[in-house]
Parts: sequence; structure tokens; C-alpha cells
Amino acid sequence: MIKIICLGKIKEKYLKDGIDEYLKRINKYTKIEVIELEDESKNSILEKEKEKILKYLNPKDYIITLEIDGNNLSSTQLSKKIDKIFISNANITFIIGGSYGLHEDIKKRSDYKLSFSKLTFPHQLFRLMLLEQIYRSFKINNNETYHK
Repeated sequence: MIKIICLGKIKEKYLKDGIDEYLKRINKYTKIEVIELEDESKNSILEKEKEKILKYLNPKDYIITLEIDGNNLSSTQLSKKIDKIFISNANITFIIGGSYGLHEDIKKRSDYKLSFSKLTFPHQLFRLMLLEQIYRSFKINNNETYHK
């Protein structure tokens, strides 16, 4: 199973449609759950967001945090990483932080830090991008064709 914990709601219909499409496609390969938490906008933002995220973390899950300073992988490398993780872990949890990133305690819980780029992306768009890459990983791992 794959779990994606993310802060903030998706407001734009075109992003919701894209996200729904990739969730449907990924369900062919594994169960997937998106946990959408309300982002904070006042004092102690990261501390409050940390507490919300911790409620959904299972100690047995392999945790991948999405961080700008994380490791950059190609799509093929990510697919191999996901395949390897599933050999010894039943669940992978991806965590997408809010506007201010992730609390240090969440980063410390991470088994792997992943970065898509040094560029900054809107969190709503990034969720769609992550889902597309997860789907692409399953297509690669199953030797199925998918556009390049």
C-alpha cells in the first residue's frame, strides 16, 4: 500500500481531475490512500503540522519525505527504489510538507529524502506530479509501455 500525507486542499478542478485519474490508474497495482491535512497559517506552523502528520505514521511504514535537499532520482531509479522497498515493507508513506516545509522531527523519521528538483512547485501541482511518477514507476516495474 502507498500512503501520501499532504498539507493543504486541492482547489483547482483540473488538478483534482488529474489526481483522481492517477489514483484510479495506481489502484490497478496497489492500494493507495491520500491523507489531506489542513495546513496552518499562524504561529508554530511546523510544530502544529508535525503533530497532524505524526498521527498518520505507522512505525512499520517506509517513509519518504519530499524535500528540496533530498536525493534526485530518474524515473527509472525511482521505480527500482519503490520495487526494492516493497520487497521488505508492506507500506510506503510519502510526505509532502506545507508552504514552510517539514518539521525537523518529521525529517528525522524519514527513511529516504526525495527531491524532484531544486525548483519550487505549488504543493497542489506537486501532488499530481508525485502521483504521475508513482504510476510511471509501476508501469516501468511491470514492463508495460508508457509514454516518455
